[in-house]
Amino acid sequence: MDRYERLYQEQKAVDEKKRVAAYCRVSTDKEDQANSFENQCRFFRQYIAASPNWELYGIFADEGISGTNTRKRKEFNRMIACAQNGDFDLIITKEISRFARNTLDSIYYTRELKSRGVGVIFMNDNINTLDSDAELRLAIMSSIAQEESRRTSERVKWGQKRRMEQGIVFGRSMLGYDVKDGKMTVNAEGARTVRLIFHKFVHEGKGTHIIARELREEGIHPMYAGEWQNTVILRILRNEKYCGDLVQKKTYTPDYLSHSKKYNRGQEEFVILRDHHEPIISRELFEKANRILDARSLSQKGRSKHSSRYPFSGKIKCGRCGSSCVARYKTRKDGSRYKAWRCAEAVKNGSPHIDQAGDRVGCVGQSIRNEEAIHMMRLVAGGLNYDREKLEEQLTSVVRATVSSELSVPMKEIEETIREIVGGVEQEDEFYKGILDRIVVNDRDNVDIYLKLLPFKWSFTARKSFDGKTENFRAVCKKRNISEASLPISVSTALHSL
Repeated sequence: MDRYERLYQEQKAVDEKKRVAAYCRVSTDKEDQANSFENQCRFFRQYIAASPNWELYGIFADEGISGTNTRKRKEFNRMIACAQNGDFDLIITKEISRFARNTLDSIYYTRELKSRGVGVIFMNDNINTLDSDAELRLAIMSSIAQEESRRTSERVKWGQKRRMEQGIVFGRSMLGYDVKDGKMTVNAEGARTVRLIFHKFVHEGKGTHIIARELREEGIHPMYAGEWQNTVILRILRNEKYCGDLVQKKTYTPDYLSHSKKYNRGQEEFVILRDHHEPIISRELFEKANRILDARSLSQKGRSKHSSRYPFSGKIKCGRCGSSCVARYKTRKDGSRYKAWRCAEAVKNGSPHIDQAGDRVGCVGQSIRNEEAIHMMRLVAGGLNYDREKLEEQLTSVVRATVSSELSVPMKEIEETIREIVGGVEQEDEFYKGILDRIVVNDRDNVDIYLKLLPFKWSFTARKSFDGKTENFRAVCKKRNISEASLPISVSTALHSL
């Protein structure tokens, strides 16, 4: 290219108008009128109109979003995409902190734009990224902006914690409570649902899956989730707000650049205020529900990897033919699945008939839902339908009359074990395995549940009292006409749904 051609191209570039885009971050603070969208638009229109070689392409604005990370800034990302498509030639913005407070983002995007011939002018910082020394100056100014962002983040966190300590609630409304202006007030309709959930769990002994299904069937809707699930029920049962306490800072932000939140597992100090607001349930009910949850959690963790897959495996019998029941999954009309126990003979051979060998096989097939079996075990083991004191006294008397005198087991140990059985201290699978002898499904009207009055934990003590002579222990059991380490009793319980 000769000298005249070069001068021609330079003059042509001067004469051609540049398409200019403006970028701003708009304050959501009503008092910050200077940074309102209308004021910034007015400023950029006037500024661009004052340059004869510029014409306005458009104004991109993100509202109230932190500048430390560009991923959540929709308008910023749309602007970059337009620049990559060659829609305009130049971007102007007031300062680096408005463009990005993250040094890496600043360098990355200005390099990307420059490679496509698009410059960025930072007005207050007097930087044009098309200049030769722009990147060095940009790195210095971006680092300063990033450090200021870190300090601002620390100031905000400190201020939030002080307000939390004063009882100001951070967060949205929840089932049973309305949150407005940092205060919690009881929502009557939601509170009824919360009380119902705790009643079903503690007093009726129902599990979280059953409670969720019943709430769906009753047409009660959760506050935010699409439909009731057991995890939603668990969160409600674990939420201390329902007994009047407030625990905040359950999540924290470890990185002020990414703004990603993580669950606080002791990395930062919680803000705990007891009796902060009006409770929906009593503290006693909340603590009881959580003791039950803790016991079930420990039971789940304590399972052996070689233990039976189901707590009722081999223990549910068909009342018609005596066969064991096997687990099968069925589908409801709404598409959800549930587990049920069905007579193995019926599963294998179908309805009663004479086979080719002339033998009578098959069964009408008694069945019971797994959730029904668990529910009935809770009722029986928890003694919810009985006078607990009288039941404890009766069972203690039975055990004392049958085995205690001959096994020399301390009466204190006997009474403690019986209290655990009656009170339902451990109510999950391992507990059921320990005290359940068998369940007999007779028909659609009732089920017989046979419980062991001498669970594994207690029988070990009994064996030790014989100095390892287990044959004597077996002899006592045989003499009393009971199976080793068990004294079954029959409890007839109505079967409500199959």
